[in-house]
Amino acid sequence: MARTPARSTSGPGVSGPAGFLIFRFFGEVFSELRKVSWPTRQEATRLTVLVIILSATIGLFLGLVDMAFARLMSEISGT
Repeated sequence: MARTPARSTSGPGVSGPAGFLIFRFFGEVFSELRKVSWPTRQEATRLTVLVIILSATIGLFLGLVDMAFARLMSEISGT
């Protein structure tokens, strides 16, 4: 397996005032965000509702399992 060379901290684009590097960083961030395929409002709403329903269902299931184990442990311990 080939190893990638370590990045040099003195290469091109690394030197310069820190303010310039911050502006360059945010410029690249915004550039990447323009490439993102954003969901429509309808898709985002549908997926949000799905996440809420699944979270509530899993929470309810885990709560019931916890109550069952608590009851089992209290029966075993005799209290």
